[in-house]
Amino acid sequence: MKLKHVMIMTISTALIAVASMLAIGAGKSVVVAKADLKWKDMGIPGVVAAPVSGDMEKGASRFFLKYPVGFVTPKHHHPADHYVTMVSGTITLTMDGKDYKLGPGSYFALTEKMPHTAKVEGNEEAVFFIQADGPWGVVMEKK
Repeated sequence: MKLKHVMIMTISTALIAVASMLAIGAGKSVVVAKADLKWKDMGIPGVVAAPVSGDMEKGASRFFLKYPVGFVTPKHHHPADHYVTMVSGTITLTMDGKDYKLGPGSYFALTEKMPHTAKVEGNEEAVFFIQADGPWGVVMEKK
């Protein structure tokens, strides 16, 4: 009986892992040239995203996100854990009361619905590459 439970748990874990990989296109080679990115409006003036794999609205995904010069987010969080690399521009990311000035090549992970703000610094838009573990969403923090 114990062996049966172990087998069921092992198979269930493997199926979940495979489903997660399929959701973001793991196992498939993907090449997207900068000129081929398809930017879409995110419903916030000047904020656009260009998905490269997965479905931002339904599950795990990888995408570029762009903030315009001077953009400042209100305090918010995202339902999905996500991992971010700065591609261009500079931002000040504020979380847990601490400011982090981040430029190209910088990395940060926002997990467990971490509240944060971001401010684009300087005269260049900010471009991020994001890997989200679930559907992308923005939830404003209550004041």
